[in-house]
Amino acid sequence: MTPRIAIRYRDVLVDPDGHVAGHDAGATLVRRLLRVFPGSVLVGDGPRRCDGFDVLPLEFLDASDTVVINMDVVDSAAVWRTLARSGTARPGTEPRVMNFVWWTTSQFTHPVDRACLGLACALFPTFANSERTATEVREIVGQWTVQQLAEQARIGWVNLGIRLEHVHPRHEPDVPVVLYPAIWLSDRKQPQAFVDVVERVHKRVPLRVEARLVESHLVSEAAMRLSRHDWVWLGPLTASRDDYWEALAHTTAFLATATDESYGLEYVEALVAGAVGVFPDRPWARAILPATYPLLYRTTAEAEAMLERALTDTATVRRELDDAAGGSFQEWLRARHDDDAFDHAIVEHVHRWFGQVP
Repeated sequence: MTPRIAIRYRDVLVDPDGHVAGHDAGATLVRRLLRVFPGSVLVGDGPRRCDGFDVLPLEFLDASDTVVINMDVVDSAAVWRTLARSGTARPGTEPRVMNFVWWTTSQFTHPVDRACLGLACALFPTFANSERTATEVREIVGQWTVQQLAEQARIGWVNLGIRLEHVHPRHEPDVPVVLYPAIWLSDRKQPQAFVDVVERVHKRVPLRVEARLVESHLVSEAAMRLSRHDWVWLGPLTASRDDYWEALAHTTAFLATATDESYGLEYVEALVAGAVGVFPDRPWARAILPATYPLLYRTTAEAEAMLERALTDTATVRRELDDAAGGSFQEWLRARHDDDAFDHAIVEHVHRWFGQVP
């Protein structure tokens, strides 16, 4: 029997018109999975009919013919138990759960969380959003589970990529625009490091900072401090995908300061939109860039100098990016970060692990 796909993500929001709301990575990936698997359902409060999909509580799913793609991986065992208790599985069949690890595993620092993550990825097939994340998952499974489970772990991966058709034509601004390339002001993103560097560059170069944050961080103390600068525009996430890509189309550069990322969807989107990216010299950044990418900094002084060049000599810097890519940096990005590869890979893995899918 062909299994039905159910997508589970606790933080997903569905607006009154029946669309998945938000532009964070989680919402983007939910929309992508709904597109890749036509006829799939979204796990949530309900039941409810939406635009092109249904929302159903976990207990309402038919455990005999449903594969739950769980984006909240740590509780995959609890998802399995809920389905098993629902009584909907036919005799001789078991609930089918698949992990989707789309975030950096370093966010889980407590031993209980890491052990739960390792156990979930040992018990259920796991699809990761990059080779780097898949490697981290294998290490956690090996460290936090018994050998018998670790040897049976099934782990696949592909780079997430982006939908290239969303990219808008460039519109260079009169005053250079520096993007804060995240929607959170969490410690891992190091927003203060971003502000410190950009503030020093602003003393020599006219610039404008744009930051679009989720609502909970928009009203935070850190956001209030950031908004005190008259050269900073701080606002909510854009209302539509077109607005989001239009904003990226007039972004000159961005400064990444995160200590760790699993893939870096927001950075790839900004790069493909034509913004010049200044990155920390960390493994997560090197994983998405050409080997000789010239804007990788080790110190804040290097970050400051690189960002200033990106704003004042943008054309030369873009030529250097082309040289690093062996031709066209934009073509290099498009060849390696097209979400078509993701679409094919996740369908192939679900088929391999659970049988034919729509």
